[in-house]
Amino acid sequence: MKKIIYIALIALAGIVSSCEDMLDVKSPDQIESKNYWRDKNDVEAAVASAYSMLECANEFYSFAEVRWTVEAYREDLFTLGSDAVNYQNWTELYNFTYTNSNTQFSKYWSANYMGINRANQIIANLPKVPSDKISDTDREQLMSEAKFLRAYYHFKLLLNWEKIIIRDKEIVKEEDLHKALSSREETWNFIIKDLQDATKLVAARTDETLGRATKGAAYSYLGFAYLTRAYEEKAKKEEYLQNAIDALLQVKGYTLVKDYLSMFNGTNKNSTESIFEMQFSKSFNNKADYQTSIHQWIAAGELDGWDEILPSKMLVDEFKKEGKIATTGRYDSRMYETIFFNDPYFNDPDNPRVYGQTYDEKFSDDKAAFRKYLPTTMEGIWNWQTDINVPLMRYSNVLLMLAEAYNEQGHPEHAIPLINQVRERADMPAMTGTTQPEVRAQIEHERILEFPLENYRFYDLRRWGKAKSALTAAGRDGYSDEKNAFFPIPQKEIFANNALSR
Repeated sequence: MKKIIYIALIALAGIVSSCEDMLDVKSPDQIESKNYWRDKNDVEAAVASAYSMLECANEFYSFAEVRWTVEAYREDLFTLGSDAVNYQNWTELYNFTYTNSNTQFSKYWSANYMGINRANQIIANLPKVPSDKISDTDREQLMSEAKFLRAYYHFKLLLNWEKIIIRDKEIVKEEDLHKALSSREETWNFIIKDLQDATKLVAARTDETLGRATKGAAYSYLGFAYLTRAYEEKAKKEEYLQNAIDALLQVKGYTLVKDYLSMFNGTNKNSTESIFEMQFSKSFNNKADYQTSIHQWIAAGELDGWDEILPSKMLVDEFKKEGKIATTGRYDSRMYETIFFNDPYFNDPDNPRVYGQTYDEKFSDDKAAFRKYLPTTMEGIWNWQTDINVPLMRYSNVLLMLAEAYNEQGHPEHAIPLINQVRERADMPAMTGTTQPEVRAQIEHERILEFPLENYRFYDLRRWGKAKSALTAAGRDGYSDEKNAFFPIPQKEIFANNALSR
């Protein structure tokens, strides 16, 4: 079989090569990799190209149709919308009947490895930039960003595949593609080392650097990595829990945002709670396209959306679990900011809150629909694209991960105040339990309510050993820990990589 390799160099220069006859072809109208790395501007462009692969955002539709089908459809928080059932590759993910030729997670795999290779190009070539063309501070900053991105993309892959290929150098020839899977332990060590190196990031977030990694992002993901690893390597659980705590305590300067919904409807981009956030814009300067169709993908049909994903009964019930005990006299405030549902709040004729109408005027049959990630107006939903940002790491996650690590250490008393900070933002009273099992249950409850559509739930369930029981309780009987805890290596990778068994 003739193999095609894609070497994504930078936004300005790309090479597409065949292993037989195209490796030496030079483009007459493009800068080549060997003479590209001239100054700081070249490196900045390369870094921007590496960021462009975040969350499979390299294609207009892929951002919603790859990331959310691969990550969210495995969770018990969702059911398929009326249109989603028309796509076999999506329903296979939801029903756990996929094979290794599934196009959605194959694209997910490829996009993350493309991001890794772009980061590796920076790491390999940044030292070549003359010292009079870039300052030592800028060199270290950009190298740290590249290390962060390389770790991030490997991390995303390791959350979804039991074993992956560590790509630690730039791919420049066909032979570089043929590499075996690494052990999970080896991959964790590699990711953690890159994240530790990325903590050297010193630049603060400014209007000019929105969306770029900071020290807070590096420490947040370092803590996330250690916390996940603590459950996988039980012999070192205590060590990794403490490492997670040490890293998460370094995440400073952030605060919770009272208006939860504002972080997801475009009205409060890059908030004080946002640690790492995907940037979108209405700008089309230089033919750029920084918008997505996520709003139409998530919006229910009654809201003129595509009706691809809906809240599950489990999610609605979890929101209602504690009853109307919020200081507002209603359920947990996150419920109203996450979903539209049949409730007096949405059925007030004097204050119609469903885009100028009441719930009964828009919906029937007690249908719940997502409000999160939707524009504030119907005109915004009707627009083909949206520039709503997507937070990837928020301070609330840092607080709840820190609470979890403390509680697993046997210190629920340290965890409770952190949980209560998150509850207070949602207008909820302090939690009532005090024991380790009670705090553990509360953390799960808070993570369900805090992160719908942010795609942490499946990784939480697997970390806690609860995926099978939770999915079965939600009527998702097709799940098996043996077959579905991780995805199979994509068939395309097996065909292209001689180091993998066919």
